[in-house]
Amino acid sequence: MRILSGIQPSGALHIGNYFGMMRPAIALQAEGEAFYFIADYHALTSLRDPAALRENSRRVALDFLACGLDPERAALFRQSDVPQVTELAWILSTLAPMGLLERAHSYKDKLARGMSPTVGLFSYPVLMAADILIYDSDIVPVGKDQKQHIEITRDLAVKINETYGDVFKLPEPRIQPQTEVVPGIDGQKMSKSYGNNIDIFGDENETRKRVMSIVTDSTPVEAPKDAARSTIFQLYSLFASKEEISVMRERFRKGGTGYGEFKKELFEKLWEYFAPMRKRREQILSDKSYIDNVLACVAERANAIANQVMQRVRQAVGLHS
Repeated sequence: MRILSGIQPSGALHIGNYFGMMRPAIALQAEGEAFYFIADYHALTSLRDPAALRENSRRVALDFLACGLDPERAALFRQSDVPQVTELAWILSTLAPMGLLERAHSYKDKLARGMSPTVGLFSYPVLMAADILIYDSDIVPVGKDQKQHIEITRDLAVKINETYGDVFKLPEPRIQPQTEVVPGIDGQKMSKSYGNNIDIFGDENETRKRVMSIVTDSTPVEAPKDAARSTIFQLYSLFASKEEISVMRERFRKGGTGYGEFKKELFEKLWEYFAPMRKRREQILSDKSYIDNVLACVAERANAIANQVMQRVRQAVGLHS
């Protein structure tokens, strides 16, 4: 079973990235052949600073490795180190219906948030489809909001297969229901673009400040509180044991504890959770060549598979004999 997932290097990774994509991806490296790419081509739709893109890409690799990705079991590489993916994206785009892309939720959402309607933004799902299909992927772990992209990928693969024969296998999404959406400090989905994020490896004081700024309602300290509707409780549930979650839920129900106290407990639990990863991160940083060596070595493996798939595609569509 081949597993494929990607993450954009749009900035420092936050706990929404960790629980939504990184932790499931790290767990899956024991289940099959895992390919995880740093989506720097995709990042070009929103990031215009070349130095920041390069630095962010290395930082994503660093953070992923620190959080437990094993380069011996899972391939971690930059998307742009496999340029064949852009060739496949063009081939897919020759059969991609405009209506299919116009219905993409992510495109409409980005326009609603003020992004310019560029061709790259519009055809983003086509490049994503190429990312998936070029490695003959079986499973694609995604959040609920990305499920439509896998459906578009399957639609494009079917169109190629109907037109040119049996070229692509059809990938399946795998959604982690318990962490479909990690809330940010304002209660919306955690996102760098919303400014509501809590970074995985942020400074201790800044992290505490972010946690203490979580938006709450005006329920008095002594009154019962609704844990199910609390961002504090939802985030605490990601880090705590079942027993600890049960205890906090009961304290919410009984009243007598203010939101400020719950926020302090959330910070302590969060900071403790990532402590081993912070230590591992410092160890990785002590070897200046480690990250570059990992990315270069793995890129060779990814290219070997992409070349095999592209040879099959080129032959199918008539570019090569």
